[in-house]
Amino acid sequence: MDKTLVKGFAVLEALVRSDVPRGVADLAREMDLQKSNVHRTLQTLQNCGYVSSKGGLYSPTMKIWELGSLVIGRLDIKQVAGPVLATLTRQSGESVHLSLLDRGEVIYIDKLEGTHPVRAYSQIGGRAPCFCVATGKVLLAYQAEDAVHRVVASGLTRYTSKTITDRASLQRELVKVRANGYAINRGEWREGVWGVAAPILDASGTVTAALGVSGPANRYQPKALRTLIPLVCAAARDVSIRMGAPMQLEGVPA
Repeated sequence: MDKTLVKGFAVLEALVRSDVPRGVADLAREMDLQKSNVHRTLQTLQNCGYVSSKGGLYSPTMKIWELGSLVIGRLDIKQVAGPVLATLTRQSGESVHLSLLDRGEVIYIDKLEGTHPVRAYSQIGGRAPCFCVATGKVLLAYQAEDAVHRVVASGLTRYTSKTITDRASLQRELVKVRANGYAINRGEWREGVWGVAAPILDASGTVTAALGVSGPANRYQPKALRTLIPLVCAAARDVSIRMGAPMQLEGVPA
């Protein structure tokens, strides 16, 4: 790979993920690079319109958002799923996510906030490890075995006391997800945050996305789950059918 290009993307990603503008020395320390190297990279990014500077501090420009918006705009599923997400939010009162799988992580391409005063935090464009969130487990469950192997090989990091950290347990969980047609996150990514998700299929019957709800654990007790699970599965089925999926969706409860 072109190391200069790789460093450039790494610096840009660091700026995008930061909540505040960053200085050269700060970025150099974080990335274990020479300050002169980071400074040259930032100057190049600035000349290309991806970065702006003020008072020696650097920030990403709206050009990042413009490019990302073009990509997301081509994802028809976001537009198709929008009304369904809105209905599910009203029905459940919970925050609703639309997720895709990307290199062992889920990326949230859309989200609607729930109506409860206490909600689970996430944001559009945010990521989470696929093996410990509900939408991620749903997406991983329908991947080929080599995709699961890559996730396991990259390390099943423990985030809470509930995180699945060994291959055998993860495999059993994925089998259960396929059998049930939905997944549950029992505080495996963030302590005290639970979620329920179901798969979305495209016209070929392939699982391409996942739809889920999340919130505080005290709202996801057995009685509530008996209500939430059918709502989430019905919403995912609705989106699937709108995407042209067959009416008989294997593994997706009617």
